[in-house]
Amino acid sequence: MKTLHRSGVLKKTNDSARLIITTIMGVVFGYFVGVSFPSASFSKINLSSSLRSSLDVASSDSSRSQPSETLTAGTVSKNKLIYVPTNPHGAESLPPGIVVSESDFYLRRLWGLPSEDLKKKPKYLVVYTVGFDQRKNIDESVKKFSDDFQILLFHYDGRTSEWDQFEWSKTAIHVSARKQTKWWYAKRFLHPDIVAAYEYIFIWDEDLDVKHFNGEKYIQLVKKHGLEISQPGLEPNNGLTWQMTKRRGDREVHKITEEKPGWCSDPHLPPCAAFVEIMAPVFSREAWRCVWHMIQNDLVHGWGLDFALRRCVEPAHEKIGVVDSQWIIHKVVPSLGSQGESSAGKPPWHGVRERCRSEWAQFQARLASADKAYVAQLKKG
Repeated sequence: MKTLHRSGVLKKTNDSARLIITTIMGVVFGYFVGVSFPSASFSKINLSSSLRSSLDVASSDSSRSQPSETLTAGTVSKNKLIYVPTNPHGAESLPPGIVVSESDFYLRRLWGLPSEDLKKKPKYLVVYTVGFDQRKNIDESVKKFSDDFQILLFHYDGRTSEWDQFEWSKTAIHVSARKQTKWWYAKRFLHPDIVAAYEYIFIWDEDLDVKHFNGEKYIQLVKKHGLEISQPGLEPNNGLTWQMTKRRGDREVHKITEEKPGWCSDPHLPPCAAFVEIMAPVFSREAWRCVWHMIQNDLVHGWGLDFALRRCVEPAHEKIGVVDSQWIIHKVVPSLGSQGESSAGKPPWHGVRERCRSEWAQFQARLASADKAYVAQLKKG
């Protein structure tokens, strides 16, 4: 028994000694291996610059708000992020050279080189809000514009493909949402950065007779007289509301008029000056950038907007006017009114007209409130 016990202890002692010796040899071997090779650095691994940038950004989200340090070799090194505060909001982490903040309605091919897509870039944008029943009138109107004008149709009746019976429709832009007005569309699809490619934007009703109108000549007169916001003169025999928009046969353009007694507190203010109606306005690129921001999301008819357009150009009584020698006739077709709903035995257009009047009052109240708040803020310093 004693012999067996002594043999077990000896075996255990040998095993322990062997483990200790093996561990020591492993450490020594690892040391020599380590000093025998140059140290490897992740930053020296030959990754593509795009992959490196992606990894750097992913590993450094917590420091996104910090300004960038100097970049070398065209790449972003670890913990050195791009931050360009002058970039558009949300794009501060992009190098300025890749940022495209504006767009257009140019149609492009699905093949070939992008640089060869466009044979010609339209310089102006013409927008109609249409129903298919007015197709003949719109066809006549579109033909008054050359290929320098991009055509955009907003469809309030949902009928779009049927317009392809007209050849020009195949290169027009079509947007459809049922029973919506042109100002609803304008707020959502004509953001200033989307239409920045166009020098002038026409936002027209569908019921305009244009037999006495030419698009190219109109643009020439607008530029000649320095008009930032304008409209063609209206035929004076067709139920006009305002004297300002009535065509005058003895001049190219007018910018001021006389109204009924008491209607104008200042001869340089609407409706005696600085005023056009919302049925056929034409905006310069710069003026539209201001006007778009004034359109309210929920006030879809745009009533009251015409009296406020003067806030977007200065001096308004010189830069807003009516082009008399290129004139139109308003047919007064209540096509969009028929898209309303009958209520209490009243026809559909009645409810639409009531909302128009209500929106005018709401817009005036909002504008007055905004003015008051701004003045109060100024007084606080």
